[in-house]
Amino acid sequence: MKIAIISDIHGNLEALKATLKDIEKRKVEKIICLGDIIAKGVHPKECIELIRKKCEIVLQGNCDFYFSIEHEDLNKKSEQEQKRIKWNQSLISKEDREYLLNLPFCYEFYMSGSLVRLFHATPIANNRAILNVDSIETKYKMFLPSEKTISQNKADVVIYGHIHPYMDKIYNKTIINIGSVGNSFDVIRNQNKDSDVLETTKSNYLIIEGEYGSKEYSSDISFQFIKVPYDIDKELEDENLNIEKENYRFELKQGMYRNMTKINDNFRKLGVDVDRI
Repeated sequence: MKIAIISDIHGNLEALKATLKDIEKRKVEKIICLGDIIAKGVHPKECIELIRKKCEIVLQGNCDFYFSIEHEDLNKKSEQEQKRIKWNQSLISKEDREYLLNLPFCYEFYMSGSLVRLFHATPIANNRAILNVDSIETKYKMFLPSEKTISQNKADVVIYGHIHPYMDKIYNKTIINIGSVGNSFDVIRNQNKDSDVLETTKSNYLIIEGEYGSKEYSSDISFQFIKVPYDIDKELEDENLNIEKENYRFELKQGMYRNMTKINDNFRKLGVDVDRI
């Protein structure tokens, strides 16, 4: 079976449509979404409709939760944050918010002998970023179960979203981040070393292929990263409706997070010499 795994659409309708078209072309049998359907782009409602129609399994991302709940402490937040919350909530219906709030945290299945576990960010919380430069110890914890996982077994393969794509192997286990459909960026950047920005700004998703449901190591399993070009300028045609249009345009066009200072500070905490990247 071929399973497409997508994540982090962030209201980017053009990226989502291009990705679903590519998935259909590849004759994939099942689509799973790892969350963050909304926030940032101006088409969250249309994206929710497409995801509900096309995806067999949908998990909850941090943005799905954060922009759907009622914020009792709203007046204590900064004026900018209040605007972000109210604006994002104005773009979707009460039914949409209830749908997002009731999405599951985790999904898992066996594929060609491997226990594959899916979640948005970590097995404990859906709003923490585990980066490719994190320690082996930190990455190992991604395979451990929690009260939020379906089983209490250690996973053999972990697949998540929330950040940029990468793949690593530790302790006979495989950790994969599938990147983002609608908000693709890389965190290790240097203007003197970077390739063409189009290497990053395409939509990213993953196809996993193997014997679905099998606990036997008797058949092959494969992982394929896909990068799909889409019309960024068309997506930005409605940017004047976006209260964060400068940040949104920057991220889509440059493939960089809007706050690279925050990224670099996190690198420094991990002992990475940012100035020599």
